[in-house]
Amino acid sequence: MTFLLNCRKVNSADQVKRVEHMKIRCVWEHNGEDTLLYADNFPGAFTRGASREAALEKMQKEITSYQRWADMVEGVTENLEPEIIQEKSSTLDIRNADSDVLFDKEKEPFTREEYQYLKALVLKSAEDFLKLYEAVQDKDKSVFPVRQCFYGEVPRTAREMYEHTKCVNSYYFGEIDVPADREGTILECRVRGFALLEQQPDFLENKVFLGSYEEEWSLRKVLRRFLWHDRIHARAMYRMAKQTFGEASVPDVFRFEK
Repeated sequence: MTFLLNCRKVNSADQVKRVEHMKIRCVWEHNGEDTLLYADNFPGAFTRGASREAALEKMQKEITSYQRWADMVEGVTENLEPEIIQEKSSTLDIRNADSDVLFDKEKEPFTREEYQYLKALVLKSAEDFLKLYEAVQDKDKSVFPVRQCFYGEVPRTAREMYEHTKCVNSYYFGEIDVPADREGTILECRVRGFALLEQQPDFLENKVFLGSYEEEWSLRKVLRRFLWHDRIHARAMYRMAKQTFGEASVPDVFRFEK
């Protein structure tokens, strides 16, 4: 199942080629100097760094990787200029990817075509995450050390990373009043979540909700957060597998490397 194949007309060749004339529109969330930098116009793409400058230096490589993964092959370019379009100072543990920012863009309504394309990306991400997980030869072995972060121990093994990533399905959908679950595979529960969402007649209006911990959410934010969260843990799983089982032990499904 390849979800983007049915959405090619949305991401047309002309649209993709325009990428080379774009800038990377960055939302800067930070706690002191610790930085999370998100690409507003490449939902889910991000970098982290001990400073804004450190994160900015990584952004072009991240966007090139993201474009390859999202099949934007014709539009891949290595000279996009990043620009900061929004800033959020936070008290959260930004260095461990704790986040609560709502982009200005994430308050805008959807067109049907835009929604269908982003939905396809989110389902492709779940499908690819499952492929990566299934390729790891021992789901419970890892050379990564035990480490604590804001939600407890950081997942170390492929199984822990997979279960953690799958379990946000009910959380993210729940923040916009969609009663999703987390049963079955990461792909199955995500597909069911979208089916429940689309039963709401006004979901394309992209209403802003006040969710847990007084955090603002919208459907646009949910889609971006799925892509972002998958990407965080896919990168960690890919690195862990290479270090634990060898360089060629798993495929580079998310195109982190050339």
